[in-house]
Amino acid sequence: MTILETQRTILRKATHQDAPFIMELVNGPGWLRFIGDRNIHDLDAARAYIDARMISSYAQHGFGQSIVCEKETNRPIGLIGFIKRDTLDAPDIGYAMREGEQGKGYAFEVCDALLQHGWTQLGFDKLYGYCLPENVASTNLLKKLGLTYLRDQDLHQSGEMCSLYVMHRP
Repeated sequence: MTILETQRTILRKATHQDAPFIMELVNGPGWLRFIGDRNIHDLDAARAYIDARMISSYAQHGFGQSIVCEKETNRPIGLIGFIKRDTLDAPDIGYAMREGEQGKGYAFEVCDALLQHGWTQLGFDKLYGYCLPENVASTNLLKKLGLTYLRDQDLHQSGEMCSLYVMHRP
């Protein structure tokens, strides 16, 4: 199911057919460095991740991480969406792009459209974004989207401090 379209992409809900892409993405060097090892090393684990992290979020919250596809080829190139965490009082926007697609403006294009969707279609009043302080590309993207630095916080209660950014409904 399509959530939104941009000039170059389609953002759609994940299905079990996305398991090979998810397995590739979560084992890429950027994901492992900045997000962490999710221990997804086969298609069954990828399908379980899709069930637990995406499909359940769609059912529970009406939103979740979604697959970004290049419009011309319909090839999956990233994962972008809203996540509701127990440690935050509003959803956060999360994103990860396939290594070969980084730096091409896809993440900004989709995140910008998704923010508008969050305000107009989902009725959000506030959104967060966060990343590790050393993830310069993500920090720059959050700022370019209009989020402002709020504080450092251990969002996962793991001892790892993240830079937390916030944006209120325009």
